[in-house]
Amino acid sequence: MSSPLADRIGAHLQTVAQLRAARQADPALGQRVAALKAYQARRFEHTYADLLASPRYRAAARFFLDELYGPQEFADRDQQFGRIVPALVRLFPQELIETVEQLGQLHALTEALDDSTARHLPRLPPDGPAYAQAWQATGRAPAREQQIALTQAIGAALDRYTRNRLMRSSLRLMRGPAQAAGLGALQRFLEAGFDAFGAMKGAADFLAWVGERERALAAALFDAQAPARATTPGSGPLAQLP
Repeated sequence: MSSPLADRIGAHLQTVAQLRAARQADPALGQRVAALKAYQARRFEHTYADLLASPRYRAAARFFLDELYGPQEFADRDQQFGRIVPALVRLFPQELIETVEQLGQLHALTEALDDSTARHLPRLPPDGPAYAQAWQATGRAPAREQQIALTQAIGAALDRYTRNRLMRSSLRLMRGPAQAAGLGALQRFLEAGFDAFGAMKGAADFLAWVGERERALAAALFDAQAPARATTPGSGPLAQLP
């Protein structure tokens, strides 16, 4: 018997699969989404250059970039994830499953926002004004705030879990069985998150900085003057755009 959490996780993965299929059926759209993702990865590296250079925060910033916001394709991980959802819901603590559901929700929302924004890009490759214009055209400021909030919630959960020695040791014990079952990509993702947040010895400052910077940029992007302001170098949030 399925559970509501398992059903929601499955629905998030189905949303991602449908968006991925639409891009495969429309190569021009796929090209636009790929160009947008590459631009956003450069933006992240620019916004968080200080954290990526920090011995304490580098691993967590890189995890966010590579595993949550990166331009790479996560199809293998999604397929593995989908195969183990029923067992995951049966075997793991409720709190962890709720975080997994948030991760699925974030993944689906991010892909949907990327799809919508890419469709509105006035030109390729994107630049600052084109990126701002595309975000303006989506009109999805609430969805962007939800994306930021989910990222913060997942980060806070990972920070809590790193203090749970039983959960961390259990994850290490899963390494061999996960590889044998063809779930290596999912196992690497989970271990990378635990390692990155564990290395910080406390994520409060990191998460506060991420939330502050992302919300400031979102507010600037959805301002009516954003496309024009993005053409003028400055020190405000739009200066984060490469």
